[in-house]
Amino acid sequence: MLHYLSTQLTSLQRYNLLSGSLIPRPIAWVTSQAPNGSGPVNLAPFSYFSTMPSDIPLLTLAIGRRLDGRPKDTAQNILTSEEAVIHLVDQAHLTQMNQTAATLPANQSELSLADFKTQPSRSVSVPSLIGPKVRFETTLYQTVPVQNHEDQIVTDLFILEVTDFYFAEEVLDQKTMHVNATALDPVGRLAGPTYTGLGDLTTLIRPK
Repeated sequence: MLHYLSTQLTSLQRYNLLSGSLIPRPIAWVTSQAPNGSGPVNLAPFSYFSTMPSDIPLLTLAIGRRLDGRPKDTAQNILTSEEAVIHLVDQAHLTQMNQTAATLPANQSELSLADFKTQPSRSVSVPSLIGPKVRFETTLYQTVPVQNHEDQIVTDLFILEVTDFYFAEEVLDQKTMHVNATALDPVGRLAGPTYTGLGDLTTLIRPK
């Protein structure tokens, strides 16, 4: 096997190896806003996103900082408003999602990039998108400022608590409370500009 010490690699090479190996990754399509609606609604996708085992419904979202050390708009909004809405990306919204990855001035909303429609949320003040099959209203549970070896904050790691769950009727079996992955038709992030669909499914019963 090919072997590399981390110290032999540049930061970009390390990033490429990790992001290209940990695939596919689910995509959090996040709406956020400054407190009291004082700024535009921000909409952006992030693939360093997961959940964690807990009796509390928690999601994790890691957002890298800008080169000058400032938080990105989504991170700044979550830090100050302590809330966000996370939508899962399905195949029908892949192109729209990609549009919102553009870098815009802080005073311009990504909602202006396409025909996005929003609706009021129930438990948080930031609005939700109309269209995605699954979304979670969340509040900030914990923030972990991740520092590099020079003690500079390089990533904001957010642990978010889900307050409200929303599922399109065709996605959720209300009797079993199981999500139909095929109906969800999720998009996964690979490396660079490459994405993937659900692909082949395999069912295996765990041994006792």
